[in-house]
Amino acid sequence: MDDDWICGRLGEDEPWMLGAVNPPVFENSLFTFAGAGELGEAIRNEDERYVYWRGTNPTVDLAQRKLAALERAERAKCFASGMGAIAATISSLVSAGDHVLVLGAVYGPTTQFLRYLEKFGVTHTHVDDLASGDSAIRESTRLLYFESPSYMRYEIFDIPAVTAWAAERGLVTVMDNTWSTPIFQKPLTMGVDLVIHSLSKYVGGHSDLVGGVVAGPSRLIRPLALTEYQLYGAAMSPHDAAKVIKGLRTLPVRMPAHQERGLAVARFLDDHPAVRRVNHPGLPSHPGHALAVRQMSGFSSVFSLELDTDSREEAGAFIDLLRHFRVGVSWGGFESLVNAPALTVEESVRATMGIPVGLVRLSVGLEPADTLIKDLGLALEGVGRLA
Repeated sequence: MDDDWICGRLGEDEPWMLGAVNPPVFENSLFTFAGAGELGEAIRNEDERYVYWRGTNPTVDLAQRKLAALERAERAKCFASGMGAIAATISSLVSAGDHVLVLGAVYGPTTQFLRYLEKFGVTHTHVDDLASGDSAIRESTRLLYFESPSYMRYEIFDIPAVTAWAAERGLVTVMDNTWSTPIFQKPLTMGVDLVIHSLSKYVGGHSDLVGGVVAGPSRLIRPLALTEYQLYGAAMSPHDAAKVIKGLRTLPVRMPAHQERGLAVARFLDDHPAVRRVNHPGLPSHPGHALAVRQMSGFSSVFSLELDTDSREEAGAFIDLLRHFRVGVSWGGFESLVNAPALTVEESVRATMGIPVGLVRLSVGLEPADTLIKDLGLALEGVGRLA
């Protein structure tokens, strides 16, 4: 099935659409039934039947079907936020006394959630590679969680090797694929059990929604949908689902444009004397570039640079000197953004992830690359004069 067709047309020619060019937004909080028996049967299958907004509705269901098809998954479940998807997914796979193995740097709030689970008897260990994983794994380990490219450092993991290693040890694998989107990387085809996305980023694409999704086999998605999704209440609204559907229509067009601009900016920074390192897997200088080319079909435009400084003040000064990059969290929209983990991430989380003080994250938007490059060059010169 072609990704362009999935994004633009899958499910949009069905009778319930009534020929509408945009899928209808079902705003009703509940659905009614012909009798008690029909209601009872629907409630027993509320992950698939329309009963109450907190379960699902037709607009949300269409977004889920498209996202599942894009990831080559049997099913997908949309949430009101990326953290809603992460929390529900991890909770569905562990119980008191279980252990989670975290490979590489992951989204800061994911680490915070794993620490929160400690009060319920769920422990976790961070490792940098599979060799360290062999030392850290326990009899109680149930789950291997990772991102590729990794959070802030954008390291590349050999996904088939990771999933084979986990399968040999009886671990479920969960991977955050937000950076690449399903357009550029399909982890389920490489053995990952469940894939998570923040839909607030590239999938939405316009910085106007917050949402998350988990995709995978029905055997894992159905119990999650019936239990954690319902009980945690992080239900996606039909209005946000409609924005997801609209974002998907242009995703195959936007991602190559982001890739082009992001690589142009990264190449400029990679040659700049005031920059120690550029962490962009699309650059040949990146240690994981060859592996990335093998398992990815493209590169998004979020990456980090390490300034030639260990000073928080200089990192902050660099950000303040930028004029075309807006200062803010999140990424994946039209606008270019800048953020420094040393200024925004909890110190213990930053240390756990091994993120340097001088690391700055850029999200290159869809503005002209030349404008962004000039802006970065002037800011780097300005920091040099301040130093």
